[in-house]
Amino acid sequence: MLLCALLAGVTSGCQQSGTPAGHSPFTGKAARAAPVLAVKIDNVRAARPQTGLDAADIVYVERVESGLSRLLAVYSSRLPPAVGPVRSARESDLELLRQFGRPAFAYSGTQAKLEPAVEAAPLYPLPPGRTGAAYFRGQDRAAPHNLYLRPERALKAAPGASTAHDIGFRFGAAPKGGRNTPSYTARYPAARFTFAWSAQRQGWLVSMDGTPAKTASGQRLAAPTVVVQGVRIRPSRYHDRWGAYSPYTETTGSGPARVLRDGKAYQARWSRPSPGGGTDFTTESGAPLTFAAGQVWVVYVPEEAVRGGAG
Repeated sequence: MLLCALLAGVTSGCQQSGTPAGHSPFTGKAARAAPVLAVKIDNVRAARPQTGLDAADIVYVERVESGLSRLLAVYSSRLPPAVGPVRSARESDLELLRQFGRPAFAYSGTQAKLEPAVEAAPLYPLPPGRTGAAYFRGQDRAAPHNLYLRPERALKAAPGASTAHDIGFRFGAAPKGGRNTPSYTARYPAARFTFAWSAQRQGWLVSMDGTPAKTASGQRLAAPTVVVQGVRIRPSRYHDRWGAYSPYTETTGSGPARVLRDGKAYQARWSRPSPGGGTDFTTESGAPLTFAAGQVWVVYVPEEAVRGGAG
């Protein structure tokens, strides 16, 4: 709340996140208070370019089966006309989403054994079977990579979805130190993400599997802040018909992180003691590590990848 105290003489009030009133706790930019919608998004080559990803406040990158990746995009500040392609949920999504209160969650489906856990979770589950009017099939690619969501319609089916609130992000001037970093690559067994600093865009240009990531209209995706968060990734309780277990990404606890902003990389620590709380990011000295205002990408990688200085 330090920022609130500093701004007391120039603003009418502050959110609990420490951002000024009228600003998003997810991006630090001006935004109205609005409900939270999370969408599980496909990320194999056949699903690219994705639609609506550039409008997300936060993009989480998760490892899934066969060492591939999938995205979980969180929207509140802006709702694009369409988002997708939408794909299925995983067990670890439930823990990750607890910090948002009771958000709306759009996904294409789940394994049958996981459905009771989704129904019991504090969220509004919005698969096509529950809100079919919010989904449509695109004509430019084959199923299952052509299922899209209309966010405004989806939120009508979640009238009590929580509004954006503090999840631990702090925004402000860059901290001291940091290492000049033209680009950084995070790797999974069968996927990789490269973030290259662009002074012109004031953000990190995103590449996936060696190919520039673009919007459906052809513009490069760029994020002002990228968090490479070292976590424990273990087998979940659920597996597919062939016996392959889905990875479970543990987003509670603590560990190392690397925060990319303003062309530099900062060594950091993250801490999230419980699922219901947000994640604090601190410098090596223990001070809050501030992000650059704008979209935030959070890439979950094994702890040893961050400790070992990969990238």
